[in-house]
Amino acid sequence: MFFYYLLTTMISMTLTKFEKARIIGARSLQISMGAPVIIDVPKEIIDPVDIAIMEYENNVIPITIRL
Repeated sequence: MFFYYLLTTMISMTLTKFEKARIIGARSLQISMGAPVIIDVPKEIIDPVDIAIMEYENNVIPITIRL
């Protein structure tokens, strides 16, 4: 029973636009304060928000989300 609940919870977990904005904002603050960037970024992109969005879209953002 618990395994079924865990499986359905993991599959149906989607983020709202507010949660997504919070995660991207937190990551962009980290990048602006000097945290290393996980992905390869072109030289012309220097905005931390754009870099955080790129990391989020590539699913490499190093932030753990707890339920």
